[in-house]
Amino acid sequence: MLATFTIFLREGIEASMIVAILLAYLDKIGKRENFRDVIIGVVAALAFAVLAGVAVYATLKTYAGTRLQTEFETVTYLIAAAVMTYMTFWMSAHARNLAKELREKAEFALKRGARLGLAVMAAQAVGRESLEAMVFTLAIVFATSTKGAAVGAVVGTLASLAFAVAVYRLGKRINMARAFRVMGVALMIFAAGLLIDAVENLQQLGFLPVLTTAMWDTTSFLNDQSTLGDIVHTFFGYASRPSILQGLVYVAYLAIVVTIFMKTTRRRVTHANRAVNAEDQPSAKAG
Repeated sequence: MLATFTIFLREGIEASMIVAILLAYLDKIGKRENFRDVIIGVVAALAFAVLAGVAVYATLKTYAGTRLQTEFETVTYLIAAAVMTYMTFWMSAHARNLAKELREKAEFALKRGARLGLAVMAAQAVGRESLEAMVFTLAIVFATSTKGAAVGAVVGTLASLAFAVAVYRLGKRINMARAFRVMGVALMIFAAGLLIDAVENLQQLGFLPVLTTAMWDTTSFLNDQSTLGDIVHTFFGYASRPSILQGLVYVAYLAIVVTIFMKTTRRRVTHANRAVNAEDQPSAKAG
């Protein structure tokens, strides 16, 4: 539940920011009649992501307990972890220019008189976030419980909408860079958990028959199949009997990726502050 909550909160905030930027731009230039085109694109993207996720899950359920299911789950874990990591870095690098890029694309579509272009642009922007959330959710559903993942997804979506409305209505200033940095680290912790799930499956399938000895056995204390164990597993990647290889992958991934992420985001913030100070200096001298 915690994993899908954080994922849908982050993806929902990104998607709502995209929609808000588009609608604010259309309102500014007096094109409120094009609001409908944006909404159509958003609804189409969400519907496609939901239908695709349900179709994949329903299809895979027919192979429950088979080797094919384990192989598919393993691929899903690896893809979700890779995409989760990549998009966290991508959003950190492009967040500052996102609004400008969206306004330029919207202006181009309006100049061409292509109302469909606005819908497609909105569908592409929101669809990317929706498909990411769908892939991540599938991976988490396979690793934990369907009910908990569904509840987390719904609560996370509602929280992201409430966040977007609060920012828009109340005009609160929120340090989005810091917020996305915190959520980025949380998502990387989830990705590390998915990676060790993939390693466990690969060892069971016989593809990684190395370092299979369990580092510990805490099944009697906290079974990762129990409700509490499931929560801790989803959020922190906890396992009752992790193999040595699982432990090495978990520690190595977090040590490398989180360190790089924190350094790059800190460097971008420093450069941004220097740029702002450089712009303010001439005006200060002129005064």
